[in-house]
Amino acid sequence: MTYTVAVSGASGYAGGEILRLLADHPDIDIRTVTAHSNAGQPLIQHQPHLRSLAHLELQDTTPEILAGHDIVFLALPHGQSGQYTDALGAVPLVIDAGADHRLTSKSSWDAFYGGAFHDAWTYGVPELLIDGVKQREHLRGATRIAAPGCNASTVSLSLVPGVAAGVIDPTDIVSVLAVGPSGAGKSLKTNLLGSEILGTANPYAVGGTHRHIPEIQQALIAAGAADPRISFTPVLVPMSRGILATSTAPIADGVTDAQIRDAWQSAYGDETFVQLLPEGQFPRTADVLGANTALIGLAIDRAANRVTVVTAVDNLVKGTAGAAIQSMNIALGLPEARALTVNGVAP
Repeated sequence: MTYTVAVSGASGYAGGEILRLLADHPDIDIRTVTAHSNAGQPLIQHQPHLRSLAHLELQDTTPEILAGHDIVFLALPHGQSGQYTDALGAVPLVIDAGADHRLTSKSSWDAFYGGAFHDAWTYGVPELLIDGVKQREHLRGATRIAAPGCNASTVSLSLVPGVAAGVIDPTDIVSVLAVGPSGAGKSLKTNLLGSEILGTANPYAVGGTHRHIPEIQQALIAAGAADPRISFTPVLVPMSRGILATSTAPIADGVTDAQIRDAWQSAYGDETFVQLLPEGQFPRTADVLGANTALIGLAIDRAANRVTVVTAVDNLVKGTAGAAIQSMNIALGLPEARALTVNGVAP
């Protein structure tokens, strides 16, 4: 069966990455692409790397244009998806790459985003342990999917195995992330100009203000943490793509080194797209460029009594578009890895 697809926000980074991956999906017919200010222009003008989709023209983003497809992807700025989702009730599968349907807590939404609150959808991170089972079980047959925040899923994948196994203390987590500017979207911003970011590293959303914090806490609670507390600091670095997340947490009392490593090995040993590296090895963002993989390195620091987890992802693939398409495949009963790769691009 071939599924017809519409992608909104198709002129942006997330929308473009969704299209790049879908273009090689044998079960997908990309029928419609939409935008706001760029409507009426050729898609190729804004996504010149998508040569196989040069025949498509950007249309207006309206419920009427998005309706009538088997699948709709919403790759819109945070707070803008909800105005469309209520009008797409007849679409069999809708996948939101924005934040509008990620959070279960209205108070968290109000505190970190503001504006209209919308109900949470099935969370699109198949490898996460949620209430004792992998999230892919909840994705089977899902009709509404919330793709993750890239920073949030990276940190959650880093820490959930330790929380679920009870080998770390989730009340004193520290995460520092090196993040590429593509995660901020394609809109022109002075602080993201090449002349502003080249040759420097810049912290942002410091002091517990980053919008992905409640999303991480939500995942940790679902994994068994009663009161997760996280100090989360992202740092903008001069690479267009990528996240390198370094997270530490105290080791729980009485836990052995073998039990610690076994927690992550048990969680990800049979996963295709989340891989624990051999002891003593740690990932680079270059190793996941263009791939749907999260590579994890684990260290046990007995002197500080903490576990250190270093995770690398491509924020536009495993962090967003790849997670969305992986979740789509599961929801439709297709092979989970279809149109996705574990192989990065080098050098």
